[in-house]
Amino acid sequence: MKTVHVSTGKPYDIFIERGLLDSCGKLLRGLTQATRVTIVCDTNVAPIYKQRVQSSLLTQGFSVNTHIFPAGEQNKTLDTIASIYSSLADFRMTRKDVIVALGGGVCGDMAGFAAASYLRGIDFLQIPTSLLAQVDSSVGGKTGVDLPQGKNLVGAFHQPLAVLIDPDTLSTLPDEFMRDGMGEVIKYGCIKDAEFFEFLERENAFKRLEDVIEVCVKIKRDVVSRDEREAGERMLLNFGHTLGHAIEKLSGFGGITHGMAVAVGMVMIANIGEERGITEPGTAERIASVCKKYGLPTSTRFSAHELAQAAMGDKKTALGSISPVMLKRIGESLIRKTALEDFERFITVP
Repeated sequence: MKTVHVSTGKPYDIFIERGLLDSCGKLLRGLTQATRVTIVCDTNVAPIYKQRVQSSLLTQGFSVNTHIFPAGEQNKTLDTIASIYSSLADFRMTRKDVIVALGGGVCGDMAGFAAASYLRGIDFLQIPTSLLAQVDSSVGGKTGVDLPQGKNLVGAFHQPLAVLIDPDTLSTLPDEFMRDGMGEVIKYGCIKDAEFFEFLERENAFKRLEDVIEVCVKIKRDVVSRDEREAGERMLLNFGHTLGHAIEKLSGFGGITHGMAVAVGMVMIANIGEERGITEPGTAERIASVCKKYGLPTSTRFSAHELAQAAMGDKKTALGSISPVMLKRIGESLIRKTALEDFERFITVP
């Protein structure tokens, strides 16, 4: 088993091993004295994995409740959170008990936020089943939900008890969701690791998934350990996200997946960087090429005006400015603070 330790204010471990789903109960029993566990999962994941996780937990003496919500980013709402609260209360969950987030990024974000806020905070275990969640969203303690005005506008930093990654769960994912996860994988190479980016260009990442997952979580581990609450360096993890979130919002949080929107955002911001003399020439083409290799889009129908207006509601805006992440070159990133009134002009490429 591969173990990656995360040294945040509340330290925890990330465990990576094939077949880990069936031993999740034993691992959790070694981490908690809880008696009750609520599994939170969506309608896509429940028929495939809920029974295996529930059985593993029951064999360790946990009382198990399950809350299933409708799948999809469009259901990442306060109404869904309210339904999770009701399920927890009906099951008489206490502060000593545990929520298990079983699923992709949407599930992890919402189950984590429910854990952060129910009874003013209880433990939760991340069991990510999508590539995007395994390489990115399950690590670092960001939780939250969307509002009509923007993505992840309500949330909290709440570190998990542990993260259990079973790469075998990826075998059941539709191709679309594997491509979706590659948007975040490519991001890590862009911002922090030129050698990893070259690996993605040269090799087939899908044949080395365990290694890919480990590289990504180690990069994120290093960043969040130094900057747990996104006061500085952690903002670099948002490369492609300012425009990506705007594309998601304009698409109604359902017309394009998160990783695909991030891919478009990365290519766009690299092109903008080259035009502004910030980014090394040829960078955007390299990013676009590797995105296409893994089946990701590289352009959008939305105009600079539409994107700028949508970005105004992003949580990364502050004190009249917005701070998109740019690249100097592959593997080296920076934050470029821009006044909100100048942002549309900034992202307009002649």
